[in-house]
Parts: sequence; C-alpha cells; structure tokens
Amino acid sequence: MKSVKFGGKDVCPSKIVCIGRNYAAHIQELDNETPTEPVIFIKPNSSLSDEIYFNAENSIHYEGELTFLIRSGKLHGVGFGLDLTKRELQSTLKSKGLPWERSKSFDNSAVFSEFITLPDDISNLSIELHINERLVQRGNHELMLYKPTEILNEISGFLSLEDNDLIMTGTPEGVGAVQQGDVFTGRILANDTIIVEQSWTVKSP
Repeated sequence: MKSVKFGGKDVCPSKIVCIGRNYAAHIQELDNETPTEPVIFIKPNSSLSDEIYFNAENSIHYEGELTFLIRSGKLHGVGFGLDLTKRELQSTLKSKGLPWERSKSFDNSAVFSEFITLPDDISNLSIELHINERLVQRGNHELMLYKPTEILNEISGFLSLEDNDLIMTGTPEGVGAVQQGDVFTGRILANDTIIVEQSWTVKSP
C-alpha cells in the first residue's frame, strides 16, 4: 500500500474519494453542467505518487484541491492535493457517456503534501497553487458549491470511509497542462496564513 504523510508519519489511505464540479467558475471553464448533487468518483491507493510526472503522449492537466484526511468517520487532517487528469481522454469518455476512471484513476494521478491536524474552524481554509512562482489557482471554503461537511455526509451515506482515507473537495478555476520542468507549489491557508506548503518539480516518467 502506498502512503501519505500525516504529522510526520506514513499512513495508508485505502482510497481517495474525489468531488468534481464543486466550484462554479471551474464548471464554466470546462463548459460543464452544474450538478444538482455532488459528483463523486474514486482514485485507488495505486494512484498515489510523491512526484508529478510529465506525459508526452497524453496531456496531463493539474487540478489543485483542498484535501481532508479521515479518522473515525470525521474530517481530521488537511493537506494540499493534485488531482491529475488526462483531459483529452476524459472529454472523449464523457462524450460517449463512459466512466472517467481511465482519465482520473491511473498510476501517479494523485499527489499530496503532508497532512496536518485540522484547524477548529474549517470555514477559513483556502488553497493556492503556484507554478514557476506564478499564482494559477486560488479557492476557498466559501466558493464551494458543496462544503466539506456536506460532502462527508453525502459520501458516508453510501460508502464506508476507513481511517486515513482522503477526500478531495474539487478544484477552482485555472486548470491547465503539466509541462516538464515546471515547479509546482501548493499551499493551504487558514485566515490567509500558510499552514501547509509543498513544492514539486515535474519529472520525466
């Protein structure tokens, strides 16, 4: 089983539950319909990676996301996540009414910072993604169509969440293609103070 860091220790999520179309501006960005309920899909443990890899054959798009770690069925930890997506393949699958797994759940498609214990007030949390020191994505709790506690309740209504499972809460506008050599820096902020920060340099596979 692959692992992520929580409080300096390796922990193994059995799965990553992801929410699509949770920011209005991103929905418009990709010309999607606004959902009437959370759009939910899953990445397996095998999707986890410590690195971002460039793919010359299939363009990979980045999606920065506020991500929560689960303990005892509750939101317990928080970190920065990258949901990496084969965008052209996803568009083809969507046009045929087929599932997204080939474009979303492939190896190395889920990259995370270290996780820390969740602050008391999650309504003050926000994310930023910088590429080569340029801000490309920014989002916060207020802009989410479905808030983290709503998402947790929705998921728990049909799916058992194990300790250390992860919930990715959707991406704000500003997604784009991953380029070899790019330096990604993801941040989680609470009341505009950085509480999590991690950088990655895009590598060849």
